[in-house]
Amino acid sequence: MTTFAAELARSRPEEVAIRDERQALGWAEVDETLNRVANGLLARDLGPAHRIAVFAENAVETAMANLGGLVAGASVVPVNFHLTADEAAYILSDAEVRVLFVDSITAARGLEAARQAGVPLVVGWGDVPTGVEPWSDWLAAQSAAEPPSDQPPRPNLLYTSGTTGRPKGTPLPPTMFAGGATVKEHLENLGKSPMAAFGPHLVVGPMYHTGPLSGARLLAAGVSSVILARFDAEKTLDAIQRYGIGNSVMVPTHFVRMLALPDDVRAKYDTSSLQRISHTGAKCPVDVKRAMIEWWGPVFVDAYGASEVGTTCMITSEEWLTHPGSVGRSVPPFEAMILDDDGNPLPAGQEGRLFFKDATGRGIVYHNAPEKTAEAHIAPGVFTLGEIAYMDAEGYVYITDRFSDMVVSGGVNIYPAEAEQLLIHHPGVLDVACIGVPHTEMGEELKALVIPRDAANPPSAAELIAWIRERLSTYKCPRTVEFVTDLGRNTMGKINKRKLRAPYWQS
Repeated sequence: MTTFAAELARSRPEEVAIRDERQALGWAEVDETLNRVANGLLARDLGPAHRIAVFAENAVETAMANLGGLVAGASVVPVNFHLTADEAAYILSDAEVRVLFVDSITAARGLEAARQAGVPLVVGWGDVPTGVEPWSDWLAAQSAAEPPSDQPPRPNLLYTSGTTGRPKGTPLPPTMFAGGATVKEHLENLGKSPMAAFGPHLVVGPMYHTGPLSGARLLAAGVSSVILARFDAEKTLDAIQRYGIGNSVMVPTHFVRMLALPDDVRAKYDTSSLQRISHTGAKCPVDVKRAMIEWWGPVFVDAYGASEVGTTCMITSEEWLTHPGSVGRSVPPFEAMILDDDGNPLPAGQEGRLFFKDATGRGIVYHNAPEKTAEAHIAPGVFTLGEIAYMDAEGYVYITDRFSDMVVSGGVNIYPAEAEQLLIHHPGVLDVACIGVPHTEMGEELKALVIPRDAANPPSAAELIAWIRERLSTYKCPRTVEFVTDLGRNTMGKINKRKLRAPYWQS
């Protein structure tokens, strides 16, 4: 048996270990499921990279496939379930994936992506088409015996949107990976998580992100998990009360939507069980953060960082109340630095580019892309996440703008290059630039600034948006289009995106 699950099955036999809106598993069922997943994967040739992928919406099976892969010593690739077949195929091929898990929503796209990438086995739950092996049949064919645990653990390979139109793979960084020489040691390290003290975990974000995936990893620490298929403001409050939720990972958009509920709806639910809410994805507006602290109490921890490196800055609610608007002070092994455009340090209170120095020398690492890894640094281990900021005399960091092109919408990173490289091929488009503009709920949304090829007879905004949505995942597409006569390209053809954004952010 998987040691942690077997022990919990003995000590807490009646407890629900993990549930979604369709089903609930006890610890004994978790133990058997993980054993079967791990043994099924260990029996296959996963190639030199030992990689599998999970391309599915939030569900108990999604968690079991992710954690079962980890128990098997596989490197699991969580694939954004919004992606088209072509987009997913690129990731499966780049990561050298040998087994793909899907659900009924992603099955058709997953099957086509697997065909393009040469993935030999696709397993899926729900109503899946011919060519996808049903999850229940695949599990039943695997041994329920305790799998070996002496194989080395392998970190997830995560894919971020690409600055040049292709997503970039990055291994789960050491700051977020429990390590250990063997899977047994790795699971023991996960079992020591301080999050075990905070009670049941609620998953509200998509499980292709590292934060929401923590609900699966926390099972190894004996933390039960409740999974919502999609975020819904009132369902979230209901789950908190119904299951006595102690901790979760959220983004500011979740807070905005819960605060927008009518007062009488919010008052119906008891949230006193909450002990820790980690929030990430984007800087939280001051008024939103203050309102959430007044409502739920000082239970919030802002974890600022990125998939490539983990958390680089952190701030508790108590600290934030005395430093409102800050994303916190840098945490080991990172040291925050504010530099000018020439790389010189700036004094406290002066705005500049925010960089971090990794004391281990690792910094950012991109899979199969040494040139992108090098480009991410100005010196060994010194990197930026693309933000403009200043730092006060106490070392608290305040983000004021972004110098990279990246747009953060609802906690999801979007690189405009992907949309731009498609829109430029529309017959009615002469030139285009996509930028982030303010959005009340999402923080930012993508806007396309378009120079039409024929100013007297331009394509409609609706036509352009429909055209690109046929070719790119919807969340990566512009929500609005504005026709302009100039994008301000310099003599080298470059665009100052910060200058283009400025008029929209003045208020």
